[in-house]
Amino acid sequence: MTKPSAERLRVEEAAKKTIPLAKWGPYLSERQWGTVREDYSANGDAWNFFPHDHARSRVYRWGEDGLGGISDRRQNVCFALALWNHRDGILKERLFGLTNNEGNHGEDVKELYYYLDNTPTHSYMRMRYKYPQAPFPYGWLVHENGIRNRQEPEFEILHTGVFEEGRYFDVDVEYARKSDNDVCIRITVVNQGLDPAPLTVLPTLWCRNRWAFEPNVEKPTINRRPDAPHTGLAQLSHPKTGQYFLYYEPTDTALLTENETNMKRLYGVPNTSPFVKDAFHEAICQDDDYLLQLLQENQSGTKFAPVYALTLQPGESQSVCLRLVNELILKPFGEEFQQVFTDRVREADDFYRQLAPADTTTDRLQIMRQALAGMLWTKQYYHYDIPRWLQGDPGHLPPPPERVLGRNARWEHLNNEDVLSMPDKWEYPWYAAWDLAFHTVPLAMVDPAFAKNQLILLMREWYMNPQGQMPAYEWNFSDVNPPVHAWGALSVYKIEKAIYGNADIQFLKRAFQKLLINFTWWANRHDDEENNIFGGGFLGLDNIGVINRSHLPPGTLLEQADATAWMGMYALNLMDMALEITRYDPTFEDVATKFYEHFVLIGESLNQALWDEKDQFFYDLLHPMRGPSAKLEVRSAVGLSVLFAVSVIRREKCEPLADFLKRMSFFQRYHLELGRPMPEQLVNEQGDILLSLISRDKLEKLLQVMLDESEFLSPGGIRALSKYHEQHPYSVQINGDTYSIAYVPGDSDSGMFGGNSNWRGPVWMPINYLLIKSLKKYYQFYGDSLQVEYPTGSGNWLNLKQVSQALADRLVSIFEQDANGHRPVNGPFSPFYQRSENKELILFFEYFHGDTAQGIGASHQTGWTGAVAELINEDSWEWD
Repeated sequence: MTKPSAERLRVEEAAKKTIPLAKWGPYLSERQWGTVREDYSANGDAWNFFPHDHARSRVYRWGEDGLGGISDRRQNVCFALALWNHRDGILKERLFGLTNNEGNHGEDVKELYYYLDNTPTHSYMRMRYKYPQAPFPYGWLVHENGIRNRQEPEFEILHTGVFEEGRYFDVDVEYARKSDNDVCIRITVVNQGLDPAPLTVLPTLWCRNRWAFEPNVEKPTINRRPDAPHTGLAQLSHPKTGQYFLYYEPTDTALLTENETNMKRLYGVPNTSPFVKDAFHEAICQDDDYLLQLLQENQSGTKFAPVYALTLQPGESQSVCLRLVNELILKPFGEEFQQVFTDRVREADDFYRQLAPADTTTDRLQIMRQALAGMLWTKQYYHYDIPRWLQGDPGHLPPPPERVLGRNARWEHLNNEDVLSMPDKWEYPWYAAWDLAFHTVPLAMVDPAFAKNQLILLMREWYMNPQGQMPAYEWNFSDVNPPVHAWGALSVYKIEKAIYGNADIQFLKRAFQKLLINFTWWANRHDDEENNIFGGGFLGLDNIGVINRSHLPPGTLLEQADATAWMGMYALNLMDMALEITRYDPTFEDVATKFYEHFVLIGESLNQALWDEKDQFFYDLLHPMRGPSAKLEVRSAVGLSVLFAVSVIRREKCEPLADFLKRMSFFQRYHLELGRPMPEQLVNEQGDILLSLISRDKLEKLLQVMLDESEFLSPGGIRALSKYHEQHPYSVQINGDTYSIAYVPGDSDSGMFGGNSNWRGPVWMPINYLLIKSLKKYYQFYGDSLQVEYPTGSGNWLNLKQVSQALADRLVSIFEQDANGHRPVNGPFSPFYQRSENKELILFFEYFHGDTAQGIGASHQTGWTGAVAELINEDSWEWD
């Protein structure tokens, strides 16, 4: 048996904590501006109320942001990087991007940065930022995207030419933790250009400003300490985090100011002090010598940065070292400091080497490691107190009266202050319910305690509302995401059991109790006709429908194939959870039966109402205000979602379930006597029981379409909309208005849901992931007795496990290098990523072009796309 790595032992130790988190971690967002929680406007226009141009000068209320930074888990103290290339008008302190109205396809980060490494306990972290040596093209990016329409591609920073001929700095930020309270920091800069180039580096330590908003909060201080021999030293005294010391390599310049709003710049009101949040910008970039002197002479404040003015020759590398520690030490740098990095890198290598299959290629190992690194980097502090946000803070102007009836007003119970797994650190620096459930599956590979913590967290009373709804996401908590938390909890349980041998039945019980409440909310709120056919609106699939499913034409009702399939899956997941718990606690057998019966009733209604015999596909059913009901004949992932609801009950698990099996037998016999169309329920030669929403015949018909390269099957996986609609757009008239949908393989050509994501043709990882797992489940029952053509029409017949693996390989291939060093994800930017310093850099996009597999949408959304890490490993263990 392989000896556990040092990092694995740290993970096991952290799991014993009530909250399994390191004190210091990557909890600092890279965008706090433009978020809903910072929006105090009357019209709910978060983007314009707090724009990027205000971020350097204005104090945030609910969190902080920074470039490649860290914070304590309550974000009282933050550390991040600031840079100046001697040509920009401002310091590069945070990432820049377009707001929703500025981008021709919605909001969009316009930077190049990469999460290269991270361990679950954050004992070692590394990220890279590419900073151009030319002026950063802020205005050009805004202007060019502003004049492009939705049919044109986005104008990216690589299109501007500022990175041509390597005229940029690669800036690597590394953190190696010696102990919980001792963080070693190394910033390494490389000039990749052809000429010498200057760069000023300002590693910045600051305190989040709580004192301006919260009564009786003691203000922290950062003070200079001139008594440290041969090094620079600043002392932090904070009432929450305690005392810390920032050691830094000697430099002639170190600046100290306050984290306070620059009232003069923003509002024309005189400042009471020159020591404001953006003072470093004015002193460094505007060459204000008088202010520079004041900042150097200032002895106490809440924002501190030593300043390193570097000049790098072509290809030259220089490093700056710092150390954040809670005690005075004699030699902060030197051999011991370097050894911490050497040890932590080696331990990270050991940890990931033990995780990967022995025959994994070097490239696949790199993909897995960077996917997981991105997910670990996007663990972020999130603070949003809705009652306080609605009412305003003492001593501050009250929010506008429109707020009491506006966004999120009915979520007054919600008071979040936690570290959460978020989809992205820029475009989505907030949690989303179904995203998070997908995150927990690959996270369970490396840190099952954290994965379980995250699932439970969203079901706690300060998240889930009293009626049982989970908050969808910050822009509208009342929106409805697909109910995948039960699937996530069951998957995490099985992964931990398979990899680490721990069957955490208490976790399953704890999750099950809250999921009962959420299932009841769904059943009561989204079955309008009380016929076990469900609605719910867009269900996270944004513009996949021919109409906006969250805002239907007046007087219409939509019965949704995907909502009904999700609920069938939900019932089956809860049944499986109850059956697993029954092995340890027989009192759960009754509730397993309850959810079996729910599943049967949903399956009957789905097959009777939403199956189209002519097209052999499942469609949504529209009931207009006037005229007959009509199926919306759109071949999309909506119709494929019925494949998700499948379970196999092994014979050995059936033996102690006499009451459950008796009720199953009665229910099946009784419904057949009534002539009602039961969902599939079969027993094979081994005595295993298959439960599926659809019959074998329908399964084969759906797979024939799904695996057809002229329909759903693309080079990178299964498209969200069939390519059939490229030549056959679909239109429907409702109440005199015409609505249309066509195949769009790349960015959205519609403004629906902000226009920043597209489900009308691209490949999305979460849907593909569920399809892959479902096919493996079907194989467990059918084995080689069920084979299908892959691709359809090829004459190549495979069993469903082989099809599942082939689909997984297509998804992984999006990120893999071919013989020419090209990764499909990079699309037209492949030449940039074939430069020697960029060959190993991988971005995990939100979704992927339906024809080319190029990355589309949020470029760093490692969230659910990080599931690719589990696909690389899925044959290492049989967990499902």
